[in-house]
Amino acid sequence: MKKNQPGEFLFSLFTLLAAVIVVHAIWVAIVRPNARAVMEAQAAAMQADPDFVPERSVWVIIKDYEQETCLILMLWAIGIIAYKARATRRERQALEQDLVQVPEGMRILPEDTREYIRQLEGLGATSQGMLTVRALRTALGRFGATRNVQDVSEAAHAVVQSEAERLDSELSMVRYIAWAIPAIGFIGTVRGIGDALAEAHKAVTGDIAGVTAGLGVAFNSTFFALMLSLVLMFLLHSLQLAQERLVLDSGNYLDERLLRHLQVR
Repeated sequence: MKKNQPGEFLFSLFTLLAAVIVVHAIWVAIVRPNARAVMEAQAAAMQADPDFVPERSVWVIIKDYEQETCLILMLWAIGIIAYKARATRRERQALEQDLVQVPEGMRILPEDTREYIRQLEGLGATSQGMLTVRALRTALGRFGATRNVQDVSEAAHAVVQSEAERLDSELSMVRYIAWAIPAIGFIGTVRGIGDALAEAHKAVTGDIAGVTAGLGVAFNSTFFALMLSLVLMFLLHSLQLAQERLVLDSGNYLDERLLRHLQVR
C-alpha cells in the first residue's frame, strides 16, 4: 500500500493544477466577459427605462473570485473521490475471485498454509496490495505459526479493521474541502457586505448601484458555494458507503472462503 501513496499524491497534485488552469481560463475568457456584457446591458436598459427589472444571469452569479475558487476546490475533490472510488471498485472485484481455492468439504491444516501462501504470492504486484490478499496472507501465515483458529480470526479481522481506519483517515482532505467551499462562500458574503457598506453614503443621494452590487456579490457567492457543497457531500457520503460495504464484505469473505476451512489435527 505504501507504493500507491506517491502515485495518489501525484494524481491529486495534477488534478489540482489542471482544475486551476482550466477553470481560471474559462473564467477569464468566457465567464467574466459575458458577465460584464450582461451588466452593461442591464445598466443601459435601466437608464433608458426606470421600470426595467433585470433578470438574474448565470454569468453574473458565478463571475467573482470566490465562485471560481469554490469550483476549483470542487473539481479537485471530485478527482480525489474518483481515484478512491476506482481503487474501491478494484478491491471489490477481488472479492468476486476465489483467491484461495478450497473445495467444499476440504479442510486446511497448518501444514498446508505454505502452499496457499505461494498461490497468493503468485498474483500480480497490484493484487498483492489489495485488502483481501493481505488479509488472507496474514491469516494463513498466522495459522501456520500458531495453529490457533481463534488467533487467526483475530489477526485477519484486525487487518480489515486497520484498513477501515486507513480509508477513513485518507478522506480527511476531501472533508476539509467540503468544509472550505461554504467557508469561502461566506468570505464572499463578508466581502460583498463590506463593499456595500463602503458605498452606503452614495445611497443617500439616490445612487444605490454600489450597494446593490456589493449585496449581489454577497448573496451570489453564498448561493453558489452552498450548491457545490451539497453535491460534494453527496459524492463523499456515497464513497464512504462504498468503502464501508467493502470492509464488511471483506470480513465476510474471510469467514466464508478461509476461516471456516481451517482445522487443527
